[in-house]
Amino acid sequence: MSSFTDAVAAGPIVLDGGLGTLLEAHGHDLSSSLWSARLLLEDPDAIRRAHAEFFAAGARVAITSSYQVSYSGLDTAGASRAEVDMILARSVQLARDARDEAGLGPDAAWVAASVGPFGAALADGSEYTGAYGLTVSQLREWHRPRLHALAAAEPDVIAVETVPSLAEVEALCLELEEVGIPAWISVTISDGALRSGASLAEAFALAGSASGVVGVGVNCCDAAEVSGALTMAVATGLPGVAYPNSGERWNAETRQWSGEAVGIGSRVGDWVAGGARLIGGCCRVRPDQIAELARSVALLRSVETNPWRH
Repeated sequence: MSSFTDAVAAGPIVLDGGLGTLLEAHGHDLSSSLWSARLLLEDPDAIRRAHAEFFAAGARVAITSSYQVSYSGLDTAGASRAEVDMILARSVQLARDARDEAGLGPDAAWVAASVGPFGAALADGSEYTGAYGLTVSQLREWHRPRLHALAAAEPDVIAVETVPSLAEVEALCLELEEVGIPAWISVTISDGALRSGASLAEAFALAGSASGVVGVGVNCCDAAEVSGALTMAVATGLPGVAYPNSGERWNAETRQWSGEAVGIGSRVGDWVAGGARLIGGCCRVRPDQIAELARSVALLRSVETNPWRH
């Protein structure tokens, strides 16, 4: 059986797209502070179907719906800690079920347990600033139980996503060393720096030196910023990760998207040449765009295998 780390070494691998975007397109209201976590409680089958749609489009990694699941957030919905642990495990199982239904074995497709930043649980857009006012120790304490609950569900990899600050990168790296599951760390950036304004190179250096981290890169950012970020990411010696947004922009106050979507499929060749081995889409990237990415990746793999093919 091919482990996730083996597969990454042989990459590139196609990630899925914006799960929340797809659920909204299916008619689900994700406007509450629980976001897609509400469907884990009320309509888990909707999440399984969304994962299945991305697999059908060519994704080979399903990122779970646990991004915004937190003990503090679900406490407001009356969920106990044991119930939150169950919900986190359910998010992993739903992705696994979708993989099985797609006829993809554990050596051909993988489940990544999503770990969003502290700001995602606040549901106020602060994951795009990192302005929490929490210390590294406080962030470690907050992330610790969720990381261990997800690890207990035995995903193939943990996807640490949309991290906006150095303090949170450091906290997560320290906690991942105790988890025993491989992980990638993906930060969110603007103008060549973390959303907090801190050094991107420093963030990648922290992530790249952490035990168990098997990839570093960016997500939830402008596609035009990916190539520059990858240059710094691969300097760590780890595979690069790239799954940007569609190009539309999120207004946290109005909770609405604006602007035009920009195709990302045409950029895949540059990203792979720049060291990306995990490539997909984040907010507003739909299955048709993942299908385009998958075709591009398949072509690149074909040329690599048979350089005389045109």
